[in-house]
Amino acid sequence: MPFDPKVDKFPYPAETDKHYLLVKKNNGNVYDKNYPYVDKSKKFLRKRGFFYFLCRLIVFPLVKIRFNMKIVGKENLRKYKDVLDKGFLTVCNHVHMWDYLGIMRALKPRRPNTLSWAPNISGENGFLIRMVGGIPIPTEDLRAEVICFKEVLKLLESGGWLHIYAEGSMWEFYQPIRPFKPGCAYFAIKANKPILPLAYSYRENGWIRKKIFHSPAAMTLHIGEPIYPDQTLGFKEAENKLTIEAHEAVCRLAGIDPKENLYPPIFKDSKRVDYYTSEYGKGYKTSW
Repeated sequence: MPFDPKVDKFPYPAETDKHYLLVKKNNGNVYDKNYPYVDKSKKFLRKRGFFYFLCRLIVFPLVKIRFNMKIVGKENLRKYKDVLDKGFLTVCNHVHMWDYLGIMRALKPRRPNTLSWAPNISGENGFLIRMVGGIPIPTEDLRAEVICFKEVLKLLESGGWLHIYAEGSMWEFYQPIRPFKPGCAYFAIKANKPILPLAYSYRENGWIRKKIFHSPAAMTLHIGEPIYPDQTLGFKEAENKLTIEAHEAVCRLAGIDPKENLYPPIFKDSKRVDYYTSEYGKGYKTSW
């Protein structure tokens, strides 16, 4: 039988963008106007380059083994290489602490940056998150937030790759695609860059991986085709349209028909408690 998150008792919160894993440490980082959100110093770049080397040597193979990970749609990376080389964003469902490493593995040798919940970068895994491109979002300082966003736009305009988890939080091995926040569309429109949709779906896992790696399901990462901002529309209308298009693309990649769900997602609505009820699952069409 496929794994069932209700049986496995993951503590999904009532609101679809809330976190449930505790951050046990605070290293005291201050995310103000002076923080190097996109750090271009030689020292930092050397450390990050060495860490990426270790990822390719050790971490990426371990990710593949742990989740029996398959990648579908790599031909799109070749097909749209010229477009992606000029800068792009990716968006994906957030279903495991290691899923970002799987994305890095699929899109190598490109190196991403990703907007991250600031407590994660101040926490016990902060150094590792920073080394794989984590950029903290300074939610308590408006001036710092403006500076951070300007640096992110410069990154995209210079041909960089920015990954955003539009659901807003990580829910382990969750099947439905939760409502998206508009941040990914915001940056895509501001920088006039495409969004490359990605999605994780699940397969039946072998008992060895279940027992050794405590992984209830094998994972497949699907790579879609770029979605472009509609620059003929006003900003808010274009942002709403692109957010919905990205959400629907991720649903389809995950084997879910966004038009045939019992409870279709509501744009930007994080209060949908029916996302983890048994009734909700009856309307879902997945790939396994």
